[in-house]
Amino acid sequence: MGPGSRDPTVVETMSETFDLIVRGATVVNHDGRTERDIGVRGGRIAAIGALARGSAAETIDAKGLHVLPGVIDTQVHFREPGLEHKEDLETGSRAAVMGGVTAVFEMPNTKPLTTSTETLADKVRRARNRMFCDFAFYVGGTRENIADIPALEQLEGAVGIKVFMGSSTGNLLVDDEPSLVRIIERLSRRAAFHAEDEARLKARMHLRRPGDPASHPIWRDEQAALMATQRLVRLAERYGKRVHVLHVSTAEEMAFLADHKDWASVEVTPHHLTLTAPECYERLGTYAQMNPPVREERHAHALWAALGSGVVDVLGSDHAPHTRGEKDHAYPESHSGMTGVQTLVPIMLDHVNAGRLTLERFVDLTSHGPGRLFNIRGKGRIAVGYDADFTIIDLQRRETITNAWIQSRCGWTPYDGMSVKGWPVGTVVRGRCVMWAGALAGEAHGQPVRFQ
Repeated sequence: MGPGSRDPTVVETMSETFDLIVRGATVVNHDGRTERDIGVRGGRIAAIGALARGSAAETIDAKGLHVLPGVIDTQVHFREPGLEHKEDLETGSRAAVMGGVTAVFEMPNTKPLTTSTETLADKVRRARNRMFCDFAFYVGGTRENIADIPALEQLEGAVGIKVFMGSSTGNLLVDDEPSLVRIIERLSRRAAFHAEDEARLKARMHLRRPGDPASHPIWRDEQAALMATQRLVRLAERYGKRVHVLHVSTAEEMAFLADHKDWASVEVTPHHLTLTAPECYERLGTYAQMNPPVREERHAHALWAALGSGVVDVLGSDHAPHTRGEKDHAYPESHSGMTGVQTLVPIMLDHVNAGRLTLERFVDLTSHGPGRLFNIRGKGRIAVGYDADFTIIDLQRRETITNAWIQSRCGWTPYDGMSVKGWPVGTVVRGRCVMWAGALAGEAHGQPVRFQ
């Protein structure tokens, strides 16, 4: 069945009343692309098909638009509590829904760290009905809370355990194998890992050239990433535990992971797919500085090949905002991180229009994939009984990404001035339209993502 065609198996429904009807959309889902209406009742999808005889309190005319299952960004840093001068849960979620993202998984490197029942509950309390999108939080796995991991994994709002094998300080850094073994042994859910070898990073610090951010990927080289990923996968396979390798950035890691998919899942980021060294450092300076780094073009080619072959499971933005003042420090005192949650959808839709991936594959990476990997309840598909989370896009719309459009508190994007084709025009979270046509359209009503 061709794009935009009406499904011949869908019959006209009897007259029904809904809270919301999305009319005339091309629905992109697990069964392809078909023109359908979607009826929503009580925050969930109640009917899919021809709903011309249905009535609703609210109707969205989506003729000519594509409706995707709500995009789930599985890696963001919203900085609250403790670092609200960069971002907070409200501003980060505002950026998310402005970019078409309906749910996020947020990271534990806040102040205090999210490493206990109390600190997780505090984040959930702060987020509920204050974030515009739905949410879940990673709990940091540390040497100090190993015994608590089985209980922490099961708490409300917890997506799982996150471990920093490198690129962290204090209690969140777990760089010795005995501690990694103790953490991995106790896992029951898939856990996420930042995989860079800390010992190698320390040994290579002298390769950082003051004032030259282009030396960042020389310091944090391919081998540092590969060594940590190989160690992580070896331990996962030994103990039969599911691990998620975050922001894979090297050709070498992808070649290795292609042969080790039984226990390891793979994330890539839009910036590792889109930006390349040395050009990005020449143009953006420290504003291109990330951990792991943006690398040479051969690595981007390998990431795209892995995405095309199915090695890659999900996309995450790794939204990690810093103020301009923090980014403007001379390298290496400059902070690593960039915004990304608001630009994930338009950047990747531009890649879709350029023929680098299909719209169906984008949906798999941002909706179906997260649902599968993390056993999400009621999200990731457009299906009766699921949460009515929709990312509504105009695949033909051309826009220019600007700093002025960015809702993040830090107010900048590395894509400022970039022209893209494909744009998010609506965001619906559990049946409520929270963004339409570039403006917030509803109040914050975010709730914890539910898991099996």
